[in-house]
Formats: sequence, structure tokens, C-alpha cells
Amino acid sequence: MSSIGKEIRIRRVLSDGKALIVAMDHGVSSGPLAGLEDIRKAVANVAKGGATAVVLHKGSVRFAKDYFDEKLALILHLSASTSLSPRADRKVAVTRVEEAISYGGDAVSVHVNLGGEDDDRMLGDLGTAAADCDRLGFPLLAMMYARGPAIRDPYDVDVVRHAARVGAELGADLVKTTYTGSAETFREVVRGCSVPVVVAGGPKLDSDQAVLEMVAGGLAAGAAGVSIGRNIFQSKDPMGMTRTIARMVFDGASIDEVYRG
Repeated sequence: MSSIGKEIRIRRVLSDGKALIVAMDHGVSSGPLAGLEDIRKAVANVAKGGATAVVLHKGSVRFAKDYFDEKLALILHLSASTSLSPRADRKVAVTRVEEAISYGGDAVSVHVNLGGEDDDRMLGDLGTAAADCDRLGFPLLAMMYARGPAIRDPYDVDVVRHAARVGAELGADLVKTTYTGSAETFREVVRGCSVPVVVAGGPKLDSDQAVLEMVAGGLAAGAAGVSIGRNIFQSKDPMGMTRTIARMVFDGASIDEVYRG
């Protein structure tokens, strides 16, 4: 594939430079979480709500393939670990870019946790995926987190911006990373990363208001959008939550405006 093909695929994930990605790769790491028991329904909800892309492991694609079209891109996740493991933060490669192409994917993603004893292997997997993506003309989303014994505060702006920069330096086209808690500090993360940054949704928050405040802060800091999982598919109204966030990402709506309808 040519670089032109890669640019076309990037535009499918980033609509006019903005992204609303819904992560649904949790079945491997955490099992059948609430909201993901029926992957068809979960993908249908966010597709109807206006998501630009969904992250899935390869085994789930067959159940949701009918929903991937010109409006919803498929990002195939290449790495995995499980909460059953004593090294749950150690992600390993479970498939390759060539397989993502065979599944009809539009991009791939790799998860890297920095700060543990095994982060060198995860960096190696990221480098391999980046080389394969360059060779095949395929976009790469790097999920970059500061986690492990060496990390005192995973929300500290210095470690978050370092993690994001690592993803860009090793060849990612798009970086997903932890929100630092404010637009002011997250702006430093965006400034220090040479490729677009999307805000990770993180653990389930206490309220929709908290989720929307995180989205608003990330966008105000210059993020290209969001990549949210549990805070969308575990909401009381996943389709409605996706639609609300889409208005903020693509239309520039404020929290007050989305609440007024």
C-alpha cells in the first residue's frame, strides 16, 4: 500500500482531524464487562451515536462487521494481557498488521505501559508494529500509559507527556494517553507530541458530568478527540452518551449546550 492509502485510512479514523474512538478491547483484559456482553449491540449503539472508530480484538470483528462502513472505522488491537495474570500490565503482541488487513481493518493499535520491568518488550512490540505499518501503509494508534513500580503518579504531566512523546517518536500516527486532570497541564502533553493526541477515558467515572468535563478539558488543551471505553459503553444510554460527546468533539458544543439539547 502507498502512503496515499495510509492518509486515506487516517482520515477514516480522524474525521476532519477529529476523532471519537470507542475502545471495546476490554474482553481480554477484564472479561465480559457490563455493556460488552453483546458486542453487536455495543458497536451498533456507538455507530448510531456518531463514533468515528471502534477498537476491537480480532475475535470480535466477525460479530460486528455489519456496522463498519464509511462512517465507522475498525481499529484492530494488536496487544493484550489479562487481569488474571500476575503481570497484568505486561502487554504482549497477539496478532500482526497483516492480519488486521485481512479482517478489513482501517488501523491498528498497540498498548504500551511504561514504568515496569517489562516495558522494554512492549517498546519492542510498538517498534515492530510501526515498521510493519510503514511498510504496509497502515495507520497506528499507540496507547501510551505510565504505569508500574517506577511511576509514583500516573497523572503527573511530566510522565504523561513523556509517555505520549515515546509513542510519536517510535512511529505512531495517533497517540492515546491519560488525561492529566486539567486543560492547562494536558496542553503540555499535546504540545510535546508531534502527532495528534486523544484523551483516554480511563476507569468508569462517578457521573456523566465528570466524563464531559474531561472531554471538554482535553479539547480545550488541543486534543484531537477522545478514545473512551467504559465511560461510554457502561453509561445508562451508550448511544446518547456517544452522541453528546460527538457534539462536543465535532461541533464544538459546550457542556451547557449539550445539556440544554
